[in-house]
Amino acid sequence: MFRTLHARVERWPLATPFRISRGIKTAADVVTVALRQGDALGRGESVPYARYGEDPESVIAQIQGVTGAVQAGASREDLLGLLPPGAARNAIDCSLWDLEASLAGAFPEPPAPVVTAVTISLDRPAEMAAAAARAMAGGARLLKAKLDAREPGDCLQAIRAAAPGVTLIADANEGWSLDDLRQLQPLLRALRITFVEQPLPAGEDAALEGLSFQVPLCADESCHTGADLDRLAGRYSVVNVKLDKTGGLTEAQRLVEAARARGFGVMLGCMVCTSLAIAPAFRIAALADFVDLDGPLWLRQDRDDGVVMRSDGLLAPPAPALWGGGRA
Repeated sequence: MFRTLHARVERWPLATPFRISRGIKTAADVVTVALRQGDALGRGESVPYARYGEDPESVIAQIQGVTGAVQAGASREDLLGLLPPGAARNAIDCSLWDLEASLAGAFPEPPAPVVTAVTISLDRPAEMAAAAARAMAGGARLLKAKLDAREPGDCLQAIRAAAPGVTLIADANEGWSLDDLRQLQPLLRALRITFVEQPLPAGEDAALEGLSFQVPLCADESCHTGADLDRLAGRYSVVNVKLDKTGGLTEAQRLVEAARARGFGVMLGCMVCTSLAIAPAFRIAALADFVDLDGPLWLRQDRDDGVVMRSDGLLAPPAPALWGGGRA
């Protein structure tokens, strides 16, 4: 049966600014795809990311370039050859998953709530400590601190003092040098940092070859698909899997399985987005060691039927009415 595909750009303002080493966001600019086949509807959402050479216009153009093939019946497997990994493929791939659920009447089992990392935006140490305390008061069990090369130790010490018992991840977003990473090792260990996410720019990964650190390293910007794992072996212990990097749930699931087979730990992450982008990730959340799906919690207002952060620290998945519920 013939399908119709419609893509559009949406802007979702944030409740507070989101800062990382590369800059600041005040809104989430997302691309959504609506794929209809008869009475069945599938939807997907992605986040174009400038770090990977994307913007909303380029992602829309990529989607338009394959619209004819998708409308004519291209499958998720076909899509892997039609588009490279990235936001455009993610939006379509997730809409195909949702369409399959709609045609079948729903996925067989609803996903379970998960412990998610709550992100502490880059700021001065006192402000990051205050944000950590608020997150803990809200039930957070896992925190991820955004850092750069300016006073990262002071920021982490302040957060640890405000949240002494929480699991804590340090995320440099490519903002450190190798010297920074080396010099911080004793403090990172003393503060019980679980791992450091992407300390160096992705293009400098070779500097990590053969080195050992007191705290494990996690590849984020350096890891997009399973093809990256050979290069990351011996440099990182953990990989951050994001659907916007893999180009959808189909490749994300394969990356998780391949990473597991190679002995990597797995974090399941996200961009700052709405719950429509988070919903597919919940399908593989149980396969991850760590989950970081708090993107929608940064929005001033999320979509209806979105994720809910519970007082026990668990993130409840979006309702099936949003994605995967057999909606027409």
